[in-house]
Amino acid sequence: MRVSLSSSFRVGNDAEATLEVQAETIAQLMACLADRFPNLREVLSSDVAVSIDGQIYRDDWTQTIPSGAEVYLIPRIEGG
Repeated sequence: MRVSLSSSFRVGNDAEATLEVQAETIAQLMACLADRFPNLREVLSSDVAVSIDGQIYRDDWTQTIPSGAEVYLIPRIEGG
């Protein structure tokens, strides 16, 4: 699957905005990205939301990611 990253999650000046990742759930996606970018591990565990086809998930990491879905990692915004 292709995952688009907001600029907050890109590593280095030449970082790609879109990555290819193999994952079936948000939890697998986070684990894959944490393995690939260890310096983002802490941010990925708490400061991120995931948009799947326009639906934003902040806490449900068990959510399945459908094949061909548009997936974006965005900074988590706290509301109140």
